[in-house]
Amino acid sequence: MPFLPPASGPLGRPGFNTTHWSVVLAAGAVSTAGSQSALATLYMAYWYPLYAFIRREGHNPHDAEDLTQAFFTWLLANNHLRQADPGRGRFRSFLLATLKHFLSDERKKANAQKRGGGRTLLSLDAQSAEEMYRMEPTTNWTADRIFDQQWALSVLERTVSRLRQEYVAGGRLELFEELKHFQSGEPAGASYREVASRLGLSESAVKSAIFRLRRRHRDLLREEVAQTVATPAEIEGEIRHLIVALGA
Repeated sequence: MPFLPPASGPLGRPGFNTTHWSVVLAAGAVSTAGSQSALATLYMAYWYPLYAFIRREGHNPHDAEDLTQAFFTWLLANNHLRQADPGRGRFRSFLLATLKHFLSDERKKANAQKRGGGRTLLSLDAQSAEEMYRMEPTTNWTADRIFDQQWALSVLERTVSRLRQEYVAGGRLELFEELKHFQSGEPAGASYREVASRLGLSESAVKSAIFRLRRRHRDLLREEVAQTVATPAEIEGEIRHLIVALGA
């Protein structure tokens, strides 16, 4: 099971962060100085789920890499991101529908040089992407369902990375590495007493530290999900969707 905060209980503070939609709109504003940076942010968040979707559509690794690059270039060059409307739902739904449209158009093109105009937008770690793709289990799920799972995993990876960075910045990396295994309960082969002994803390202090780690992870997860929906009311439903996607 992925590193996931417990589903029960309140999920962080009640604030609502619209940063992600701001990034989307900034990326669509081709005349702004920050549009390239905004597009890079979107690219890093979504490139692998999109790459995996394209691979499952029957494209080989080289073409999938090419098409993933070209898709983001196409989004910016043709102002398609300006059509993204926070009031019409989740960005990932818009992104997947737009990708399908793009792939349909690409199938009609005979000249592969037209993809992205020969321009490389950003660096895609193709070797890493293909290694990740080959490690995925064989399944008869639809490509859409797998895209949702990859989206959910990407959200979790970003939250865990942010959480770890916070502990590193506070000089508490050892604490994080010891406590992360307790995120979803007490793991086999470990105990509060053993961790307390290694860290030179009391069991009570370890339990308190685990509680704080779980609470902060819930906060970060909520922030990440809030950036992908249009209204605060959608956050809880999207978190439930994320958990279902991971457990499917």
